[in-house]
Amino acid sequence: MALAAAKFQSDDTLLDAYSMTVADAVDRIGPAVCRIERIGGQGGHGSGFVIAPDGLVVTNFHVVGDAKTVRVSMPDGASSEGRVLGRDPDTDIALVRADGSFADVAPLGDSKRLRRGQIAIAIGNPLGFEWTVTSGVVSALGRSMRASTGRLIDDVIQTDAALNPGNSGGPLVSSAGEVIGVNTAMIHGAQGIAFAVASNTANFVISEIIRFGRVRRAFIGISADTTNLPRRAALLSQVSTSTAVRLRSVEKNGPADSAGLKEGDIIAAIDGRPVTGVDDLVRMLDAERIGRETLCTVVRRTGVSQVAVTPVARAG
Repeated sequence: MALAAAKFQSDDTLLDAYSMTVADAVDRIGPAVCRIERIGGQGGHGSGFVIAPDGLVVTNFHVVGDAKTVRVSMPDGASSEGRVLGRDPDTDIALVRADGSFADVAPLGDSKRLRRGQIAIAIGNPLGFEWTVTSGVVSALGRSMRASTGRLIDDVIQTDAALNPGNSGGPLVSSAGEVIGVNTAMIHGAQGIAFAVASNTANFVISEIIRFGRVRRAFIGISADTTNLPRRAALLSQVSTSTAVRLRSVEKNGPADSAGLKEGDIIAAIDGRPVTGVDDLVRMLDAERIGRETLCTVVRRTGVSQVAVTPVARAG
């Protein structure tokens, strides 16, 4: 009996610690999570979160659509109009500037430090005056999923933290109270599987929108996942990393296909710089590489080779 009582007490202690961890993270980020509604009979709503005191708000592209203005409602009841600064359908990210100043912000953390199995907390604000919370764990990293445009979104976090309707665009939060992703979609019929665009990719998109009003992106015609890089392959590639990207598909007649890249190839470096994950690949394929020969260090079963690819401008 004493052993059973001790076990129950231990389980209660663990549950209390888990609950406190989740509650603390929500207390830190929740006040910055808002409801986003399109203005002018355009329909559509979802969640977002404030990342800067001057009213920068991150949400999903599919939440704002083609709207120029949206209504931003905070948990404390405050409401203001927001101007859509830019949108990127390829990552389902949009950036809004809300009128006013905001004391509560939820800055983006570093998704590169994520590990499978760590706590993931999805926060949304579908009603505009309170937030909803679900929690689970990070199930997989560096995944790809198809966006509403039909293109694949790279560097996606898979989690079992349920994503409720209206919570798209809200933050995925770590146990440390950092935003590690932007909740973006749920596979219908696949119970308990939800996705978020990694915070590092979102950060890149936000920077591009602030600077240029849009995301300038080079295109080589691939989809890819983050994968482990065997030590021998790393040594042969002359990189000091343990991860790289594996090509899931190669678009026919695209730049990668024309250069000879194949499904299953592993890209360990671009122009000598290590590619440790899909977020690195997204960031490296910027506008500066359009039309410029780019040397990919490719790992295959037959060994390591250098493949020259010339990216083109991403259409649309």
